[in-house]
Amino acid sequence: MSTFEDLVAEGESVPTEGWDFSWFAGRATEQRPSWGYAALLAERMGKAEAGLDIQTGGGEVLASVPVAPPVLAATESWPPNAEIARRNLSKFNATVVEVEDTADLPFPSASFDLVVSRHPVVVRWDEVHRVLRPNGTYLAQHIGSGSVRELTEFLMGPQPAPAPPPPLTTVPSSTAMTAAAEAEAAGLDVVDARQEALRMEFHDIAAVVHFLRKVIWIVPGFTVDAYRDRLAELHRFIERHGAFVAYAQRFLIEASKRA
Repeated sequence: MSTFEDLVAEGESVPTEGWDFSWFAGRATEQRPSWGYAALLAERMGKAEAGLDIQTGGGEVLASVPVAPPVLAATESWPPNAEIARRNLSKFNATVVEVEDTADLPFPSASFDLVVSRHPVVVRWDEVHRVLRPNGTYLAQHIGSGSVRELTEFLMGPQPAPAPPPPLTTVPSSTAMTAAAEAEAAGLDVVDARQEALRMEFHDIAAVVHFLRKVIWIVPGFTVDAYRDRLAELHRFIERHGAFVAYAQRFLIEASKRA
């Protein structure tokens, strides 16, 4: 059986670039939302004329669609991910642009009939509205407020409940209701808004360490040295009781631009 130090070293050694989570197989699991974002994305992309994926990561999800529109673009703020996205999306001749998450989108107005995003950090609803064509669609799966809060609080202690953001700010929408209000304030008509809590299980401390290095907003500023004592306690918990359980918050938003 691997020791605590061995598992921590393993979790620290895995590269964090891109959004490929295949390394977690057998070590951590996450329930998937009932709406099936990948299938919805494939269907919409197959019918689109021009598509944009905001904050694409390494382009892994977008690259999974069987048919891409004739015009396809993606944005990404982190240069290592942008390079991975260019490789993953080269089969579609997609344009991948490095742009900060809160910046204006570097495309002319009414460029796309489909704008998508999976787990955007922030959403510039005004920019989504601007680059969409009339009757165009925004489809995205967002991370909800308090996602994986159980893990955050195990390491950091009790956390204050987040206050809902005001409309049209560049901070994450915390719930489907908040996102829907922001989208409508920007001139979009919301046609679908759903939210679910999804069970996650961490089966060893290596998975926890890698997850916290990869998903950096769960424990801001995470390092193994800073949290070694709490990680050791969590390791003992998993050895005694089995998987550590947390819940990911996800919501789906679909909206259209008024003609």
